Amino acid sequence: MTTGPLSLGFSPCPNDTFIFHALVHGLVDGAPAFAPALLKDVETLNRWALRARLDVSKISFHALGHVLDHYVLLGVGAALGRGCGPLLVARKPYDPDELPDKRLAVPGRFTTAAMLLGLYAPACLRLNDYLRAAARPGWADEHLEKKGKGQDQEQGDEDWGGDQEQGGGGGKDQGKDKNKNKDEDKSDGGVSEMRFDLIMPAIVRGEIDAGVIIHESRFTYQRHGLVLLADLGAWWEDLSGLPIPLGGLVARRSLGPEKLAAIEAAIRESLRLARANSTGALAYIRRHAGELDEKTVAAHIDLYVNEFSCRLGEDARQAVAEFLRRGREAGILPPSL
Repeated sequence: MTTGPLSLGFSPCPNDTFIFHALVHGLVDGAPAFAPALLKDVETLNRWALRARLDVSKISFHALGHVLDHYVLLGVGAALGRGCGPLLVARKPYDPDELPDKRLAVPGRFTTAAMLLGLYAPACLRLNDYLRAAARPGWADEHLEKKGKGQDQEQGDEDWGGDQEQGGGGGKDQGKDKNKNKDEDKSDGGVSEMRFDLIMPAIVRGEIDAGVIIHESRFTYQRHGLVLLADLGAWWEDLSGLPIPLGGLVARRSLGPEKLAAIEAAIRESLRLARANSTGALAYIRRHAGELDEKTVAAHIDLYVNEFSCRLGEDARQAVAEFLRRGREAGILPPSL
């Protein structure tokens, strides 16, 4: 049972800092007490969720399929919609049949982007073997070592991205140079894991042939001279007829219904306050947005903060259920708990 302030983690991306600005600045009346928020790359949050480190966290919906024994999906704060999915890009066009022989990069093993690529390209056996390996019982215990104070890391690797607390500076590029080689060297069976902002530069340098990009990279890949091989979100929408579930907020099941309801209400009010006074959150959003220009920040928020962010409806819950079902069917996710 958690006592004291609740631990909280979310990404430094504009959609998350927009949603959480009021909450982390004490502007939500009657909100549960939270410890200073940890702003981390989503793959770090995914891996922490596998170790049940945080009380409340943003994670990928791929990761959700691994942690439902410890966490429950909240009905607020999700990144889910249409026309907002991950993109598979490269320096030059490739036929889909060529993908199994190409060097591919994903923004983390447990990202929705990685699972979507596996579902889209089942002929990429190395990729799918790499994804299925983590669905094996005991994988997290074997590969995610417990470090003091819950700092879980994979076999000695540092967390992806710079560790930040609410109120700290540095933006999402903090620690980029320090971690650059580590992130680019994470390779498993010909699949490279890279922090999302390192994928496009690696393609440009010719270190990989193609990669799945997420977040604001969908607005900027053409500036790098890259071409679109597949819009994985559009592929999912055509396949399922449902919106693409990217990431959601989860909370520890053991907190109980009353506390969970209070957490959800506080986050929903934080979002309402951001929408009512978006300029009030701008400085906080910009501080954590790295080198993103104002236009890209605005486009990011417009795309990823939508009606599903405020409240998951039936379509959204159906999309999540279908995504998890297909992941289990493909062996990428463990069987239903």
